[in-house]
Amino acid sequence: MRTQKTIQHKVTSPLVNMGPIKLRQPLPTEGLENVDPFLLLHHYGPYAISEFNNPFDLGPHPHRGFEPITLLFKGEQLHRDSLGNEMVVKAGGVQWTTAGRGIIHAEAPTKEFVKKGGDLEGIQLWLNLPAKDKMIPPNYQHLEDEQIPKLFSEDKKVLLNIIAGNQATENGLIKTQTEVNVFTAIADENGQMEIELPENHQSLIYLLEGEILVNNSEVLQKGENQMITFNQDGNFIQFKAKKQSTLLILSGAPIKEKVTQYGPYVMNTQTEILEAMRDFQQGKMGHLY
Repeated sequence: MRTQKTIQHKVTSPLVNMGPIKLRQPLPTEGLENVDPFLLLHHYGPYAISEFNNPFDLGPHPHRGFEPITLLFKGEQLHRDSLGNEMVVKAGGVQWTTAGRGIIHAEAPTKEFVKKGGDLEGIQLWLNLPAKDKMIPPNYQHLEDEQIPKLFSEDKKVLLNIIAGNQATENGLIKTQTEVNVFTAIADENGQMEIELPENHQSLIYLLEGEILVNNSEVLQKGENQMITFNQDGNFIQFKAKKQSTLLILSGAPIKEKVTQYGPYVMNTQTEILEAMRDFQQGKMGHLY
């Protein structure tokens, strides 16, 4: 039987300082620690990048125990990592890093992009790994916009990108370690769509730009409430755009394990965090210069 998921939380997307940059952090936020298996959601930009303003240059840094994911909406970023990958991610593209037992990576707008100038905007997502998979070999997946399977709503006013998981006839190309759906959507004014999400999944919808009505009852608007989480009680959600809008839709089977996080490491115990710090210092996560 098809039933609509009920709404659990409505949250804003407050600006937080991360070093020299300001970005939006709807997750974690007050009263909402995570949407298991999703631990962190950062919405950065749009920043006007130029030779005089390039704060979003993240030098080499380690990760262990989870999957840091970047969805780029505007601009160009260069990804480099200790596995030897060097990739330019362009608007609409995705980089999906499985840190596993350890990876070092760096991200920055490309030199060419900085030179010509333009807007940079993206989503950074932290997806947890279960204890049994925290020490798997690291991996990196990259998809360009044209590789990502797409679906249109019946009214042809909503374009849905299936990055991971599945929707209707389309399957995402990202190989995931856990059961998740990661979709982005561009909706024209009055465009509406129903999204099927498994009942057992924790799920959310986040608005990057515009204004939408969710489940015919709650409005998300840039600068006001920008994220809604849903209960594990139905198998679809629905939205209608009040103006042109950009959205992120996530769902995943909860891992239901203790999370111990310190900086760039997400493990299950304090001991494992100390081991991660030591392994990084000893060069066991590889090198990147």
